[in-house]
Amino acid sequence: MAVSMSSSPSSGRLSIPTKLFYGFGSVAFGVKDQGFSYLLLIFYNQVVGLPSATVGLAIMIALIFDSFLDPLMGQISDGWRSRWGRRHPFMYAAAIPVAVSYLLLWNPPQGWSDQAIFLYLIVVAVIIRSFITMYEIPSSALAPELTTDYDERTKVLAYRHFFGWFGGLAMTVLALRVFLAPDAAHPVGQLNPAGYQTYAYVASAVMLGAILISAMGTHRHIARFSTPAKRKLSVGELAREMIGTLSHKSFLVLVGAGLFNAMASGLVLSLNLYFNTYFWELSSNQIALLATGNFVSAILAFMLAAPLAKRVGKKSAAQATKVLAFLIAVGPISLRLVGLAPENGAPALLPILFVQTVFSTAFSITSAILISSMIADVVEDSELRTGRRSEGLFFSASAFVQKAVSGVGIFASSMILLAVGFPQQAKPGEIDHPVLVCLGAVYLIVLAALYGAAILCVSLYRITREGHEESLRRLAAKARRTGGKGPEYA
Repeated sequence: MAVSMSSSPSSGRLSIPTKLFYGFGSVAFGVKDQGFSYLLLIFYNQVVGLPSATVGLAIMIALIFDSFLDPLMGQISDGWRSRWGRRHPFMYAAAIPVAVSYLLLWNPPQGWSDQAIFLYLIVVAVIIRSFITMYEIPSSALAPELTTDYDERTKVLAYRHFFGWFGGLAMTVLALRVFLAPDAAHPVGQLNPAGYQTYAYVASAVMLGAILISAMGTHRHIARFSTPAKRKLSVGELAREMIGTLSHKSFLVLVGAGLFNAMASGLVLSLNLYFNTYFWELSSNQIALLATGNFVSAILAFMLAAPLAKRVGKKSAAQATKVLAFLIAVGPISLRLVGLAPENGAPALLPILFVQTVFSTAFSITSAILISSMIADVVEDSELRTGRRSEGLFFSASAFVQKAVSGVGIFASSMILLAVGFPQQAKPGEIDHPVLVCLGAVYLIVLAALYGAAILCVSLYRITREGHEESLRRLAAKARRTGGKGPEYA
């Protein structure tokens, strides 16, 4: 059966407005992701009062549900036929539900038991993740449809990661500097419950706007995207197609790399506020200052990703930046554990933490951009083997990996807090020193294991620039033989 291809992705450069509209949509995911990773654990643990392990378990349950929904959403959008193409109907449909469900997440009912709040958190987390999936997977899958060029894809995905980080960070800094303000009853601003409610309303509105602006801004490109032929598949045939597509070896190692990378990033983000509040004893304003350093990180990553990929290749660049991210990330805590870091409150401490934050995050973002671009290059290699363009299915795995930042990362963080005996509703400066030392040591060991596993997986990726260009030539030759209708498959 032939796949109808109404047109093909651009093989050249895209306009700046197209990249901006495409990238801006990731603000929604960035706001959600930063909220889950940076604020959700401490909110439900220290403000609402749920045990850290309970919060982590709730997020993990939602993540398991997501793991089944993601590939299904990818497969559905790959085969969707409408006058608005394969992706945009889902992007538009998700906008309002994403905003409403995120608002509910930060406004749990008052007076409920721990068990009831636990169930509430699971249900709302599943809902917000489901609608983010409905938007993020089709939106991400636009990248390989917009261009087939090896280097242009890295640039396009650099825009996406830049806006995702920038939007999420802006909302986090706004929360720390404006919404989570200390008052008489809550001298530590990040423990002020009223601030989280204000944050929820503003964040939900921003997510709604980002989704609609991106969808409308890329709408004009629908006419040149691929259109699948009408097909009727049984559940068994659909499952076999999905397994056949996702069994691509280079894709599988990227999934592994992305998963370990996401867990490492999630661990850093989820425990970051704990370290800053209790380990370093920083004020909310000082923490906000560190968070602003991530704006610089996002800019550096945006500038580094494409030139590095062009100079040394995506694979080598991804490995090198991941190694640098790890070495810089563990520096200050390692120094404190061996007694070489400045004391809390010392003038030199904040500048050291600021520089560490900027560069470790910059290299981590750069690595993530490169891995996303490598996933985009799997599309054509897979199309040669299967006869199907499966951007949505491949990027569904990418979306799942990114969500693991706030799922597995939060769960691992909660388990570390439980293992070291970290107290609930603790006050800075009143935690036993051995508990803090144990927290730092366990954190470094787990982080090293995750980063090492990610680097090992990337080393097994096999698609090069030359291999990608050869795939494009072979696909073009097949299209000419079939009269421009694209590949065929049984």
